[in-house]
Amino acid sequence: MGLFNTILEKLGFGGAKAAPAPEAAAAAAPAGAPAGQAISVVDVVGQLEQKAAANAQKLNWKTSIVDLMKLLDMDSSLGARKELATELGCPADKMGDSAQMNMWLHKAVLARLAENGGNVPADLLD
Repeated sequence: MGLFNTILEKLGFGGAKAAPAPEAAAAAAPAGAPAGQAISVVDVVGQLEQKAAANAQKLNWKTSIVDLMKLLDMDSSLGARKELATELGCPADKMGDSAQMNMWLHKAVLARLAENGGNVPADLLD
């Protein structure tokens, strides 16, 4: 199981299996095929806010991938973040700069949560 699937599981997504990226799903779907199964909505913000309130540390999951991973009781080391970034398709030019990789990774995780049925506000997806 990949790290992103672990994130899905920890947030209560049914089945905890990531949907393919939109480009991959569109390429794999035959012409005229239905869009796929309905996805149930997961209250990502509510769950993360609840976890943050119960955590002794002040973790800013809305802007930090490290804090987001810590909030989910995941390894947030550089190695784990690089593994997750590779899994989600981080561009090679960002992988060499941990700050750029972290910013890309945070946005990518939130976007993928939204693609999988998470209620992620638009201001967090910009």
